[in-house]
Amino acid sequence: MWHFLVGNIANLERSAKIITLLIVIFKFIIQKMENTSSSKVENKKVTAGVLAILIGCLGVHKFYLGYQKEGIIQIIITLVTFGFGGIIGFVEGIIYLTKSDEDFYQTYQVGKKAWF
Repeated sequence: MWHFLVGNIANLERSAKIITLLIVIFKFIIQKMENTSSSKVENKKVTAGVLAILIGCLGVHKFYLGYQKEGIIQIIITLVTFGFGGIIGFVEGIIYLTKSDEDFYQTYQVGKKAWF
């Protein structure tokens, strides 16, 4: 029993280190993307939508929009559901891309609506 608990704690520590590393990498990528993109609203919408569809399971689109807490929650959901939580990112990407530029801006950048 004790070995089982120690093994699980080691796995949790390893998972926490991986999540921390992913967060650092995503913040770096997002910083580079923000530096190279123009300030047009549709650019943020399209980038967030594409990130959500392609790698939304890792919460990258959340980090890109400035929702760090929600990005971490998305990563945890994906890990706990063995990847099935990635459907959330895919659906959000579709929603982002189908909204008008003004509606997206008002909802997710001004209104700070974090989920759907």
